[in-house]
Amino acid sequence: MTAHPATATRARTGGPQDHGPKIVEHLTGWVLVMVIAMLVTQLHLL
Repeated sequence: MTAHPATATRARTGGPQDHGPKIVEHLTGWVLVMVIAMLVTQLHLL
């Protein structure tokens, strides 16, 4: 039996480094926050 070397490349499973620019992710997050805030306000939940 042979052991895999410690320096073997691992398969990428995805993550923040695989996505586009961080500004797009940041803006998408804020858009989601605003949509949820508008929904809460329209439904008089706050």
